Amino acid sequence: MAKRFTATIEKRGKWYVGYVEGVPGVNTQGRTLKEVSENLKEALALVLEARSDTGVEGTPTKVYKRTIVLET
Repeated sequence: MAKRFTATIEKRGKWYVGYVEGVPGVNTQGRTLKEVSENLKEALALVLEARSDTGVEGTPTKVYKRTIVLET
């Protein structure tokens, strides 16, 4: 059964930077959209494999986002 994940890809200068929301550790970059997409797929497979090896399976059921403010 295929699982679907949402990737966010941003253009930053000459590079594309991407990450998979809700799966910490899945982030990468590439010179083209195709390259960053392939890198994300590979990174996602590696992270999910590592989680299954350590007993942490699947993706988080709840993800919380907070703004962190640092005084400078």
